[in-house]
Amino acid sequence: MISNIMSTITSIFKTFQFKDAVDIIVIAFIIYYLFRLIRQTRAGQLVKGVIILLIAYGISAIFDLTMVHFILRALFEFAVIIIVVLFQPELRKALEKLGRSKVYSKTIKTIVTSNNDDDADVLTKAISDVCDSAVVFSHTKTGALILFERESLLTEIANTGTYLNSDTSTALLGNIFFNKAPLHDGACIIREGKILSAGCILPLSDNTNISDSLGTRHRAALGVSEETDCVAIVVSEETGVISIALGGTFIRDFNRETLYNKLTELLLPSDNEKPDLLSVLFKNRKERNDEK
Repeated sequence: MISNIMSTITSIFKTFQFKDAVDIIVIAFIIYYLFRLIRQTRAGQLVKGVIILLIAYGISAIFDLTMVHFILRALFEFAVIIIVVLFQPELRKALEKLGRSKVYSKTIKTIVTSNNDDDADVLTKAISDVCDSAVVFSHTKTGALILFERESLLTEIANTGTYLNSDTSTALLGNIFFNKAPLHDGACIIREGKILSAGCILPLSDNTNISDSLGTRHRAALGVSEETDCVAIVVSEETGVISIALGGTFIRDFNRETLYNKLTELLLPSDNEKPDLLSVLFKNRKERNDEK
């Protein structure tokens, strides 16, 4: 038997090619990514349920439980459709994360938009206005929730609020989140340095490990940061603490300086970042057209 096993292994290695190694690596990566995706989410409980059904299917086959075996077999025949329905939120999140990959995002941004220093100035002003407003809100214990859009477009969320499409200012942000104003309960979305919409409704986080001391505003910030790559700034109405929700986690206890530095790091490109080839080509083409 040992001889047969060794001969089988030898024959496998003789026919093993580079494409087989690539195939194994890709499948291993997919399995690893799926495990990461379902860990600590509702999908993990669903997977446990599927495993229980598979065990029940095997037991029904062993003990010849005709009706149970027939029902489970019919269920597994529609497994693809059932998986898509059950894991729709997780699959959507995975596809969105894939679409936000750095290579894809940089290429699309370069093709759709050209480099413009004015855009960075507008965004820098927006960051400064938000930091000044957050400090005022913190002192007066005014609840606020402000989102900076990045790669993930927040158009669907913006549709739930009131479109403004205005420049940022501490006065306008103060009016939006004044506790008697009609838009103060929702979120304010900033796109490319301008206030796109206010009074927006956000998805709440399903994370059961969130502290009971955090209210709906913080759960909404965490929820939208789990589904998109936006940067969510939250000011607590009870404590005045300034926090940032990013990637499903909270960073807390900011002051004006640390908040400005963090937002600049997250939202503005680094000075040391080298422009890619497409950016250079499009910039040169734009300069030639301007000269003409």
